[in-house]
Amino acid sequence: RTTRLFLSKTSTEAIDESINEAKSILCRAAETKAENSDTVVQALLDLEKLMRQKNRDDSQQADRTLQALSSSDSDAPNSWRLVFTTGTINTQKRSGRINYFPIKAVQTFGDAKIQNGIYVGDFPLLKFSGDFDWTASKNGMTKVTFDFDKIQILNTFDVQLKAGEAANLGAKSGLGSENNVELNRKGKRAFFNWISADDQIATARGGGGGLALWKRVEEEQ
Repeated sequence: RTTRLFLSKTSTEAIDESINEAKSILCRAAETKAENSDTVVQALLDLEKLMRQKNRDDSQQADRTLQALSSSDSDAPNSWRLVFTTGTINTQKRSGRINYFPIKAVQTFGDAKIQNGIYVGDFPLLKFSGDFDWTASKNGMTKVTFDFDKIQILNTFDVQLKAGEAANLGAKSGLGSENNVELNRKGKRAFFNWISADDQIATARGGGGGLALWKRVEEEQ
């Protein structure tokens, strides 16, 4: 019995150490945008596998990830700036990996509300707003499903969106996955397979298959 406990503890410690190593690379990438792109992708792949195992081993881990990702107050949401993305699988086939994201794109999560904004400096060109759900499964997967029901243009004009319209706009503009359009046809919502979130970075795999890294930032107005 003692041997089993020792082996279990050692395995847990090894997973935590590997998680910290992957996050260390990703934190540097988020701060400097100077880490080698292939190294960043490998760290994301490693973290994806490790966090799934962590979620299976620790029943509280998924709740901790959600608490770090999203605040409980929709008026004071947690904000995340997109730093690095491989792009969707289709985008990678057409243009290769995007890697460090050149545009200021910020997502916020608060009290089951999600917002995705595209900025020039501090000025928002577009803001998509809607709601999200969080689910955690026994296989270690944690998922954010969402839909946008409003778009704000130039921080002034609000346009209400019908279910699925945001998916079409995202696919046509290149800001969203074409897979989201197909999901909408099947009556399903867009999603991220969420990997991790803490007080510095967040990571996820989009419904189109691309990996992404965000940096925690101050709330965007």
